[in-house]
Amino acid sequence: MRRVGLSRRSLLRAAGLGAVALAAGCTGFATTGNGGMVLLSTQFHPVDEAERFRRLLADTAPGEVSYVTIEEGPFASQIRSQVDAGATQLGLVAGLHGDLAPLAGDYLTDVTDLLRRLGDRGWPPEYLELARTGTDRHWYVPWATASYVLAAHADALEHLPSGVDADALTYDDFLDWAVAARRANGNRPMLGLPAGPDGLLHRFTQGYLLPSFTGGQITTFRSDEAVTAWEYLRELWANCTPSSTTYGFMQEPLENGEVRMAWDHVVRLVQAPERDPENWRMLPSPRGPHGLGYMAVVAGLAIPKGSTDPDLAERTIDALCRPETQIGLLRSNGFFPAVAAQIPDDLAPAIALEADAVRRQQEAEDSVLSLPPVGLGDREGEVTKVFQDTFRSIVLDGAPIRSTLDHQAEVLQRLLDELRIPCWAPDPAAELCGVA
Repeated sequence: MRRVGLSRRSLLRAAGLGAVALAAGCTGFATTGNGGMVLLSTQFHPVDEAERFRRLLADTAPGEVSYVTIEEGPFASQIRSQVDAGATQLGLVAGLHGDLAPLAGDYLTDVTDLLRRLGDRGWPPEYLELARTGTDRHWYVPWATASYVLAAHADALEHLPSGVDADALTYDDFLDWAVAARRANGNRPMLGLPAGPDGLLHRFTQGYLLPSFTGGQITTFRSDEAVTAWEYLRELWANCTPSSTTYGFMQEPLENGEVRMAWDHVVRLVQAPERDPENWRMLPSPRGPHGLGYMAVVAGLAIPKGSTDPDLAERTIDALCRPETQIGLLRSNGFFPAVAAQIPDDLAPAIALEADAVRRQQEAEDSVLSLPPVGLGDREGEVTKVFQDTFRSIVLDGAPIRSTLDHQAEVLQRLLDELRIPCWAPDPAAELCGVA
């Protein structure tokens, strides 16, 4: 049995910081009927993921709860507008730390007493510290966590350079491996990255590449070390299949054999090894000069002020944060428990492979934890665009790295100046975040 969770040391560095159509036009939501409520969430947008979670919710919720998904930007504005109008039509909300933290205090109910009543379920102190959002109260209940890892098929693993430990790759090792695999495959790349319109390659640059090379994400955006990181990504990209610009979920090209090694979110990799898990390995992400940069996706459950049914909301949180329910979420949707749930030995092989890689990544002595952006609300897409445009200019179009970073740093700084928010991990928790 294995226990998977974010390391105490890593999260302490961070602590400073729909299938159911219920909308009336685009303005609000309706309750589900007698004793029912709406759970609005930024998680599990794909139809299959949402349906799997709805089945889990139907089996465990202590009442009628309808699960509705929404994008991160509208999520915050929907909650703010309803609470400000004194007409909340939601019972419960779910999102990442970065979705919930900006709503703390004014728009979310204090759940400190609820956490006390739920008792000792083994939430790591660091999760609970994040849920305080810099205050002395808790504003959400930690619910689940996920991350990003590497996946490799035996066809690619046989080209791993001699003496290289696949579970302890450096970025240089990773590049050497991609080069060796390409050459052995008739000069056809075996590596793929999720650089399509729906892909999460911006999370790779935000949470993995830049923290590993620079120790930061925003404050080091235009540093000399960042120049080196982008030079590296250019070289790595030259050994990626050109179809990477179309990839959203890497499990699909991995499963059909278009690529044999890839990086992605655990939920977007899990289907690839289902048919022949003995030929697959899930690996921790590589490490760079500053260590093993990785991004922790910490999700929470919160009760909006004016909840349509606060009692049912609390009972639903109780049900969803029981160890057995959290293991059910791991089995159905690939999100790992936030409470002290033992990881069973009878997991589907693909999820067991991911659990081991996530554990190795989190427990690395040189880990550098990153969080998804915090406090951006409906403007997170503008930060995402900065990283996407930087990638497109430098890697795809061959633009000069230094001038590109300088230009994009100006775009990023203008946005931060307007938002006036603190930085998030791994950058220092300064009162106002800015590019050096």
